[in-house]
Amino acid sequence: MTDVMSPPAETSPETAYDAVPASEIRLAQDLLFFGYRDFTNAADVILEELGLGRAHHRAMHFIGRHPDITVSELLSILRITKQSLARVLSDLVDRGYVAQTPGLGDRRQRLLRLTAPGEALEQRLFDRQKTCLTEAFHAAGPTALAGFCQVMRGIMDESARAWVDLGSRDAGKPHDR
Repeated sequence: MTDVMSPPAETSPETAYDAVPASEIRLAQDLLFFGYRDFTNAADVILEELGLGRAHHRAMHFIGRHPDITVSELLSILRITKQSLARVLSDLVDRGYVAQTPGLGDRRQRLLRLTAPGEALEQRLFDRQKTCLTEAFHAAGPTALAGFCQVMRGIMDESARAWVDLGSRDAGKPHDR
């Protein structure tokens, strides 16, 4: 008689999640909320001095990470309305932080890029938040960053992971458009 081995039972995502007590998930949720609050506060101080908000910061971050990003691509990343983005972009362009140019293949497209003052402001905001993250990762130990990245990637949808991967490969490089 031939021994037949059955394949190992696969753990469904629901079963894996059920193994983590709700109290630990609640703690993780609290940590995300409070961490986000304090992480963003580091930049909020600078933004407030300039009369800018978090939407301006997010737009500048992604424009800086993806020079020549289209308005459509930025909308898909930020998941805000065209009207909200138009207000933010208009403000950033008027203040000289962002430049818009027509698309190379499609002149109707608007390509977005930080200007020199925009790069300086984005760097200032980044430096504030970098300090916050660097201190936290240092205190948490050498494997903390890898674990943090794994958890955050698990929370994101596929389109967000694709943008993160693109930014880590191509930050600062011009894109074909």
